[in-house]
Amino acid sequence: MRRPKVPDLIVGLDVGTTKICAVIGEPAAHGGLDVVGVGTAPSRGLRRGIVVNIDSTVEAIKAAVAEAEQMAGLEVAGVYAGVAGGHIRGVNSRGVVAVSGKDREVDSTDVERAVEAARAINLPQDREILHVLPQNFVVDDGDGIRDPIGMSGVRLEVEVHVVTAAVTSVQNVVRSVNRAGLAVHDIILEPLASAEAVLYEDEKELGVVVVDIGGGTTDVALFRNGAIWHTVILPLGGDHISNDIAIGLRTPLPAAEDLKKRYGCALTALVPAEETVDVPSVGGRKPRQLSRQVLSEIIQPRVEEIFTLLAREFGRAGFQDAATAGAVVTGGTSLMEGVPELAEAVFDQPVRRGVPLGVGRLAHVVHSPIYATAVGLALHGARRRTQTETAAGADGSLFGRLTRSLSGLLNDIF
Repeated sequence: MRRPKVPDLIVGLDVGTTKICAVIGEPAAHGGLDVVGVGTAPSRGLRRGIVVNIDSTVEAIKAAVAEAEQMAGLEVAGVYAGVAGGHIRGVNSRGVVAVSGKDREVDSTDVERAVEAARAINLPQDREILHVLPQNFVVDDGDGIRDPIGMSGVRLEVEVHVVTAAVTSVQNVVRSVNRAGLAVHDIILEPLASAEAVLYEDEKELGVVVVDIGGGTTDVALFRNGAIWHTVILPLGGDHISNDIAIGLRTPLPAAEDLKKRYGCALTALVPAEETVDVPSVGGRKPRQLSRQVLSEIIQPRVEEIFTLLAREFGRAGFQDAATAGAVVTGGTSLMEGVPELAEAVFDQPVRRGVPLGVGRLAHVVHSPIYATAVGLALHGARRRTQTETAAGADGSLFGRLTRSLSGLLNDIF
C-alpha cells in the first residue's frame, strides 16, 4: 500500500558529483529543522557539478529519495534542489531609485523597484539569474541599512549580489528531478545552502568564508556584515585527489578512493613516519605496502592547490582581509585528516570543520560535513515556508503580498 504524501514535509536534495543526498524534515518550533529521513545514493550522472547523463541522475535521485522516505515512513511530493558547477557566476551590482511616496517614506514598492534596477545587468541569452541577494541599503546619505521600509528619504540605493547560471545546466537538474516524479519548489546555489547549515550568525557578521569541498567542485561563499559578497565555484574537488592517487600509486580508481577515505591526510607533517598502507595493484599484480607518508605527499599538493586558488581569487576580488572570523571547511572531502590545518596555513586565518547546526530529531544522523548542503537546502525551504505562512496569515492584501515577496528576498541573507 502506498504511503500518503505529506505536503508539510520539506526535502533538501543535494545533486552532487559523487552522491545524491536527500534530507526530509519538518519546520521546528525553534526555527530550525526536525530531520525525519535521510537517504543517499552514488551519483554517476554528473561531472564537475553538471548533469551529463540524465537517466543515471534520475535513478540516483529516485534511490536517495526512496531511502529517505523509507526512514521517514512518508512520501514526499517536491524538493528544494541545489545547483553548482563551473557555469555559476556571481557579480555585485547596485540599483538607485527615487522614493515615490508622497511623504517620502520608503515602502516595499520602492525596495522592489531598487532591487529590480540592481538586477538589470547584461546577460547572454544562455544565462539566467538564480538569486538577487541584498547586501545593504542606502537612504540618501545613510548607508549600512538592513531594512529601509518606513524610513524617510528622497533617494534609495541597494547593493546586491547577483548569482547567474547557465540556463541548460539548471534545466537539466530540474528535468532530472521532475523525471524522478518530484516537483522542484526552488533552486538554490549550493554554497548558500551549505552556509545556511554550518555558519553561526556572529561569523556572518564578522566576515567568514565557507568552503564546501565536494567530489567534483569546491563551492565557496564569502559573508560580511550578515550578507553575501562573493561566490566562487572551482571545478576541483575530491575526485581529483582520487585520480592523483590512482595515477601516483598505479592503483585502480575505486581502490584510490578507498585509500583516500581510510588513510588520506592533507598534511604530511601529521603522518607518523612508521605507518604503512596496503595498496592494491592493477592487472592482477600483488598488493604493495607503502608508507602512509607517500600517500599524503600525493594528496597535499592537490588540496593546497585548491586553497591557494581560492586565496588568489579573494585577493583578486579585493576581499583578502574580509574574513575576520576565518574560514569554515565542509563537504565530504573536509572529513580528511589535516584539511583544516592545511587551510589555516594557506589562508593564515583560523579554520574549523563545519557540520549542520540548528537541526533536531535525527540530528546525530546528519552530524557530518557530508550532509551540510542537503540540510542547508531543507533549512532554506523551512525558512521560506515559515515566512510565507506568517505573511499570508497577517495580510492577504496587495501590500501584504508585496511585503511577502520582499521579506523572502531580504531574508535570503539577513
